[in-house]
Amino acid sequence: MYRRAQILLWSVALSMGALALLAATHLGRGLADPDGFLGPAWVRLPMLIAGAFAADLIPRTLWASRFRPRLMPEMMRARIRQHWTRERTVLVITGVATFYLTYVSYRNLKSFLPALFGDRIYDRELFIIDRALFLGHPPAVVLHKVLGTDLSAHFLSTIYLWFLPLVPLALTAWLVWSRTIGYGYWFATSQCLAWSLGTASYYALPTLGPGFEYSWLYGDLTPTASSQLMEALIYGRNEVINANVLEGAVQSVAGFASLHCAITMLVAMMAHATLRSKLISRLLWANFAVTVVATLYFGWHYVADDVAGIVIALVSFYIGGVVSGQNFDRRAGARPAEAPPVLETT
Repeated sequence: MYRRAQILLWSVALSMGALALLAATHLGRGLADPDGFLGPAWVRLPMLIAGAFAADLIPRTLWASRFRPRLMPEMMRARIRQHWTRERTVLVITGVATFYLTYVSYRNLKSFLPALFGDRIYDRELFIIDRALFLGHPPAVVLHKVLGTDLSAHFLSTIYLWFLPLVPLALTAWLVWSRTIGYGYWFATSQCLAWSLGTASYYALPTLGPGFEYSWLYGDLTPTASSQLMEALIYGRNEVINANVLEGAVQSVAGFASLHCAITMLVAMMAHATLRSKLISRLLWANFAVTVVATLYFGWHYVADDVAGIVIALVSFYIGGVVSGQNFDRRAGARPAEAPPVLETT
């Protein structure tokens, strides 16, 4: 039933992997496995899948049994029978494996940008557009005057960096707890598409971002975790360019398009289309809106970067919905073409 989604997931993941391998071979480099705090990929991937299984089974069993050990085995078996069907298990394994391969390839291809393009960047052109849109002023300067540079900076930094845990948490939530299997495939395919389209945009229009290219515009900001991250990325980029790094290091600076905007909008759209909770949907839309402001406020992105990120989200959302069997009805919203049994009741 979900063969088209599975084919697209593996096609995107394997294509990204092949492109990363091709680029690494061309440059005479090895592929890095970033964020490898759990060990090599062949160890980390099974651990991620096992973690998704445990995240569903253990807290639910403890709560339902009221911590009475004699009730736990039967409750675990019942949950596995009811929820962890063959279809759910295939979804989780496929979703985690393809996303992981896509993301690791994305990080490597992003890291190769300086070696492949050198100093050929287009920040000046996008900066000119930004100044024209804001009547001769850089967007960051306007936002600093309107919002201030102290408390607002800390708030926007917190929301911006919330993106880092949001990505794996949202993926796990939709794969493990989606009300239908189709919603899980919808989320996974749209995610993989968004990261791959984002990678393509880096190569179509290489930029650094205003915070890197025009750093003096942000000197009035109070130090935050976001500014510390930017400094770390500048240092890492310089080390990679100078080939003065430990094995496995990557550079992570690229402006166009904004995947922060793309992914946060994509998560908000998925929540709006598939979740019953209006509160969660509204919070995720608010998270997207604040993230857009934060990208300009700190200089992570130009306006064009954010617009391109929104386009990536829309395209990924639609294609993911089509291949996972959703009906896009203006009156009823997206619904499964053939609604499978609802396995999740909470």
